[in-house]
Amino acid sequence: MTMEYRTKEEQVADFLREGILSGQFPRGTRLKQVEIAELLKTSITPVREALKLLEAEGYITGSSYKGATVVPFDVTASSEILMLRMLLEAQLVRGAVEKLQTSDVEKLRTLAAEFEAAAKKGDSSAARAINYRFHRRIYDIADLPHTLHFVQILWARYPFDLINRLSGRAERAAAEHAELLDQMIAGDTAGAMLTTRRHIETGWAELRTSLNE
Repeated sequence: MTMEYRTKEEQVADFLREGILSGQFPRGTRLKQVEIAELLKTSITPVREALKLLEAEGYITGSSYKGATVVPFDVTASSEILMLRMLLEAQLVRGAVEKLQTSDVEKLRTLAAEFEAAAKKGDSSAARAINYRFHRRIYDIADLPHTLHFVQILWARYPFDLINRLSGRAERAAAEHAELLDQMIAGDTAGAMLTTRRHIETGWAELRTSLNE
């Protein structure tokens, strides 16, 4: 499913997911319907519906007219979420390898290059946003909407913003993205799935190490 075929509600929801996971809307931030509608140049209705969806997925709490709050990070829940992410996202990568088209490869190469460039410049905000788009693009290709739905719920509870701020993590992630993309293009399903699991696990391990220092 591509962005062109998403409803306004889905487009708003995806914009907010990316903003939350990239740190544009930090945890604890209050999101106001009117301000979001003005920012996206849309009406209140799709914003209201998008906030309801994000509340159901666990990204925010209190999706009322007065606003909603981005949920705080719960470190105690992350070990279980880590295992679920590795399992489900590896399945999405498998599906993407099976359905990968030339146009998909071109788009993924562009996103990977943009991520690497942002990482080298030290632009962590841009890198976090592009990281979301890179992975989301792969998972859209898989066309497994139920699996992706559960993954998005897991993402709401995962500390992407903290992991992507770690010194040197973006550069290491860029290398991991390149390896994953090469394996996908080569049709190496098993290798791509393994790289996906390692990519997720490595980020978490680096965060745990930094928190224990």
